[in-house]
Amino acid sequence: MIQIIGSKKCRATKKAKRFFSERGIGFQDFDLKTHRLSPGELSNIAKSVPPEELIDSDGDFYRKAGYQWREYDPLEEILEHPELLKTPVVRAAGSAVCGDAPNVWSEFARREKG
Repeated sequence: MIQIIGSKKCRATKKAKRFFSERGIGFQDFDLKTHRLSPGELSNIAKSVPPEELIDSDGDFYRKAGYQWREYDPLEEILEHPELLKTPVVRAAGSAVCGDAPNVWSEFARREKG
């Protein structure tokens, strides 16, 4: 099962949902505004995506909170402030990709269709 982690306002998350919907592939929608990632879920994602790449360094929260000047543990900060997560995160069969990645989504779609 495909899982799409993001927010309803995120354009890239909407794009990922549309991508899988257009191909008739079901997915689980995980909205970060209503649910928090558990440490285990984040750890599983970090097995596929380096923790530094999970941080949205172009986001408003990152800049406003001064993260560009801080030393921090990306995983701890994402658990504390989910708005730092670069979205969407698309998970499938033990793999994950973060951000706008239609090439990888295509691979996930092929695997899902069998």
